[in-house]
Amino acid sequence: MASPMIPPESTPVFLAAAGWGDAAVSPLAGDASFRRYFRVDHPAHGRAVLMDAPPEHEDSRPFIAIAEHLDAQGLRAPRILARDLEKGLLLLEDFGDRRVGPVLAEDAGEERAIYEAAVDTLVALGKKPLPQGLAPYDEEALVREVMLFPDWYADAVEMPPVAAEAYLEAWRAAWPGVLARSAAHPVLVLRDYHADNLMLLDEGGLGLLDFQDALAGHPAYDLVSLLQDARRDVSPALERAMLDRYMDKAAIADRETFEADYQLLGAQRNTKILGIFTRLWKRDGKPHYLSLQPRVWGLLERNLAHPAVAPVADWFEAHVPEAQRAAAWKDEA
Repeated sequence: MASPMIPPESTPVFLAAAGWGDAAVSPLAGDASFRRYFRVDHPAHGRAVLMDAPPEHEDSRPFIAIAEHLDAQGLRAPRILARDLEKGLLLLEDFGDRRVGPVLAEDAGEERAIYEAAVDTLVALGKKPLPQGLAPYDEEALVREVMLFPDWYADAVEMPPVAAEAYLEAWRAAWPGVLARSAAHPVLVLRDYHADNLMLLDEGGLGLLDFQDALAGHPAYDLVSLLQDARRDVSPALERAMLDRYMDKAAIADRETFEADYQLLGAQRNTKILGIFTRLWKRDGKPHYLSLQPRVWGLLERNLAHPAVAPVADWFEAHVPEAQRAAAWKDEA
């Protein structure tokens, strides 16, 4: 079940040790993991964010490592003001309240300019060196993720048991090329790069959030995450324009292959998300994610229409009828 938004008991001691002992603490947000966030207001220091990442569920060291790497490369991740890994507490720089998703929900007038900035940030990220020891986004990781669909989604919509061997055979028929290109020229993949994890900073530019699961992988993955957003509609025209912008600015020579990889990684990501959102509902008591499932299905069906994804499309056609796709979630959501 979702944790109540009450600061952990160790908060006062942690803040006092960090020199923030007179601060007021108020709920800020939870997310799809066990992490929770609180705003910390101090009369002298101003604002910061307290991240509560219970160590029995979350390891904060990858977050720290990627945050420090991004900062060293001139990209804006929250700076870490204090830490207590034993308690799972971090005190972070506060990027304010202008999260891109809610900002655009109120006024979409700057949508194109914001997406251009987000694409340009990915282009810049792709030119930076990788952090030392970063794990690859390899076949083992892809298999683990796509198995979330049969492990969680299939049971929830009362599909017949999925034969894992045939299911994975379809994916393995599709992704050797993308895996080879990913291994040959990997970039830092933040893995959850979308409007709700981007902040509009007072200083200008974008602040990056939620990157602790980063891997070394294909540059199209974060682009898919941005442009095929499970949480908000991105028009096909904007997606097309931003995909072209990325390929232009990143000097992608073989655009046809890059677009095929983009669609295949989109299929992988959207299949994974269907499983994750179902798990968040069934295991973690977060049913509001169900309302996003029809959008994710729409994105996945667009991916499956691309020839590069044909083996996977054939599996879905044979095993997941229309009634067990987007329509299955309308009553639940």
